[in-house]
Amino acid sequence: MAINHHAFPQPEDQGFDWTCHSLGVTKKMSPHRLTGFASTAPDDPFRIDENGYPYHQNNEDAMEFLRESKDQPFFLYYATWLVHSPIQTRSLANLEKYCKKLGVNIPTDPEKWELEGQRIPFYCAMVEELDHHVGRLFDYLDQTEDPRWPGHTLIENTYLIFTSDNSGMEQHPSEIITDNYPLDRGKISAREGGTRVPLIVAGPGIPGGTQSDVMVNGLDFYPTVLSLCGIKKPVEKHLDGCDLRPLLLGDPTDPAVVKTADGTVRDTLVWHFPHSVAMESTIRIGDYKLIRKYDHVGNPNVESELELFRLYKSDDGKQERADIEESANLAEAMPEKAKQMNDRLTQLLSEMKASYPYYNPDYNKSLPHQEHVCNVVSHEQIDSNVNIVFHENGAKVVRANLIYTPNGGQRYEEWYRMAATLHDESKASAKLPEGTTHYFFNLIDENNFLRSYPEVVDVIGQQNGKHPYSLTALENENFKGTVSSKTHRPKTNRQRAFRRWDTNQDQSLSLDEYKAGLSGHSDLERRFRHFETNGDSLLSPDEFK
Repeated sequence: MAINHHAFPQPEDQGFDWTCHSLGVTKKMSPHRLTGFASTAPDDPFRIDENGYPYHQNNEDAMEFLRESKDQPFFLYYATWLVHSPIQTRSLANLEKYCKKLGVNIPTDPEKWELEGQRIPFYCAMVEELDHHVGRLFDYLDQTEDPRWPGHTLIENTYLIFTSDNSGMEQHPSEIITDNYPLDRGKISAREGGTRVPLIVAGPGIPGGTQSDVMVNGLDFYPTVLSLCGIKKPVEKHLDGCDLRPLLLGDPTDPAVVKTADGTVRDTLVWHFPHSVAMESTIRIGDYKLIRKYDHVGNPNVESELELFRLYKSDDGKQERADIEESANLAEAMPEKAKQMNDRLTQLLSEMKASYPYYNPDYNKSLPHQEHVCNVVSHEQIDSNVNIVFHENGAKVVRANLIYTPNGGQRYEEWYRMAATLHDESKASAKLPEGTTHYFFNLIDENNFLRSYPEVVDVIGQQNGKHPYSLTALENENFKGTVSSKTHRPKTNRQRAFRRWDTNQDQSLSLDEYKAGLSGHSDLERRFRHFETNGDSLLSPDEFK
């Protein structure tokens, strides 16, 4: 269950050697986005640089990693919060510039923006800042000699992948943010405006200036990076993504070179978004795209369960744009096509053991079969074995799950799911995994209703930190250990750099050694003073953690 960015697993748990987290300039301005603009004051943590941009710690951490790692093969995953909520800029000059460009007044209400289209100056300023900071990384690679390849710069031996985890968020309740025209909708939607993202790939052997409509996916990055680096794929893992190396180094417009593990050309991709406000699944097969909507029963805002669109028209390997706006639903006109794609979607989701949304038996409006949902009669725990007895009210219970946590009561509870056993006598049982502190049972019936026991607190209350899920969960009566939390805020591992920069090996860094280690970096004296806390003008390993 995804909780937030502080929860386990953290980057180190996924195999990263080095990690650092900072919101930088994207940290929410206080008390609102029309106050607290960056200045040129030496003690301003967002001090304006010589180019007029606020200092961005997130980008500086990425730059530091490149400087530390330039003499060896490296992989940098740089996940910036530009452009992301809160929509703001700490550069008053940039805000004023884009107000002038857009022909709008500087906002007086910090919470609202009601002009439609791409007309919000805060957003424009954030995009420019993203361009500036990412550009600094590229400039460093372009201007720094590769120590392992004399006479060449790092960028000549580096592949760059620029992309996003989702498309633009078009609006919040109080403000319009952007418009993804001609694509429909945006983030948290299975429409093209939500699933299409920017993708720019550059590097040795990749032809520049080429635009491609070949269908690719973020799952392709891992096998592609392995292939580009000459690393064999792990034989014990099944990779859903495809190796894009033949596409990138050959003809980037040829879809026939993107192949699955069995050698067949890939023409199918699936997106599954069963939660939040979307509750949709999508399948793309060739030119066509099908959207399946789960929240269609009794919902006046959803016209039909299935929508079918033809995004492109392909002929002799050439692809022409048809309806990427998703304006013409073909589901009724092409029922066989819709059924075929829907069946294929079900097959693929089943292979993935996908989770689906379920109906809430306590929903305050009438739903078909709502009155037939089971009730739990009793609960029992013997050692680590737990069970519940339930009474069916006309709908058969077809599946049961145990939902459990090893760190109930912690700030960031982490919950897991495992199958429970159904018995003929209207009973479900499971054995609690070692270390379990709290647990629930979930019962799913033939009409797709889910009954939790005990009843779970509402998700909004839980996300606000007011009601942890463990508050209403069953406690493991036999748990006698100490609840441990593997969650943590990742910290930068700077000890490798410390050892390299400590040229006289005296276990301390002078200001000169610090400057030499970060040659070319701006604002070094201020950063040195930030770490040096005991007043001896030297950095110890503990101070530089």
